[in-house]
Amino acid sequence: MPRRTNAITTEFTACRWLNMREALEHFGTYSGVTQSAEHIKPLHWYVACRLVVEGGFHPDEVMPHPPFHVDSRRGKHYLVYDESRATGGERTVLGGLKTKNVDVVVTKEGIGPVLAVSCKGMTRAFRNLTNRMEDTIGECTNLHITYPAMVFGYIFVIRANREVLAVADHLPPEYAEPTRQLKANDIAVQQGGEPVESIIRFHAALKELTGRKGIRNDVSRYEAVTLAMIETTGDSAGDLLAHFPPLGSPLRIEGFFQTLYLRYEERYLLGAPDLKSVTRRLEWASDSPGLQVDGLPPADAYPELDYEARIQSE
Repeated sequence: MPRRTNAITTEFTACRWLNMREALEHFGTYSGVTQSAEHIKPLHWYVACRLVVEGGFHPDEVMPHPPFHVDSRRGKHYLVYDESRATGGERTVLGGLKTKNVDVVVTKEGIGPVLAVSCKGMTRAFRNLTNRMEDTIGECTNLHITYPAMVFGYIFVIRANREVLAVADHLPPEYAEPTRQLKANDIAVQQGGEPVESIIRFHAALKELTGRKGIRNDVSRYEAVTLAMIETTGDSAGDLLAHFPPLGSPLRIEGFFQTLYLRYEERYLLGAPDLKSVTRRLEWASDSPGLQVDGLPPADAYPELDYEARIQSE
């Protein structure tokens, strides 16, 4: 996938329109302090923008606010790219046990949060992955207690750090700044290409937390969960590790967003038709200035999309 020249830097604090490759390349190569969450914020932005462009949610309903506004006239909704509308930050959601800052939230007037996505990432120390399960379960349970109808997704990304012999062909040039050497506990992919045991166990545990379909189901389960391993070196930096999760796993990212949209439709449209005027997802006019349509070359600010925009049929 072609790369844009305007790379992500720490000077960007508001939501930017990115494709998945750009967000994940930043995560895979970020060398700063992870406690600042700078390594994962571009993934928040990717999710927020995708929920608008593909999902049909009004940008004013999404936090962080994506760089768009909507012009509605004569029954059509025109999506317009507008950097001045972008914001950063998270939304504070009332939980059953405590308030929680959630990475990406869609809120409907008069209803409250209807869809949310939590994005987490781990760059090293993978032996401690199982310690994440308590926080993962607790976050979901806490918010579903107060909002059992809210559709909640969870994205967990892991750097596919490889053993030294496996990365010999991707060593940095001599002039590159020194980086912290990986320890045995920081290795995610063995020489044969398979994930280490701790990641395989984590995958098995996460499978038990996904697939919540109805509001009476277990509140500790997410509607959708995805686990992805991200390449970190050379031209492949930002690529997904193709063979893990294995084909057929419910944690593969390909079906993540479509599952969120399906659960949303079931609960807020099919389950509550009287609220349709508020909860229906928008369709964008095909000639929206903020979309790449009709084969026209995109503006410099527009990414090459890895999903289809939600276009109104003519």
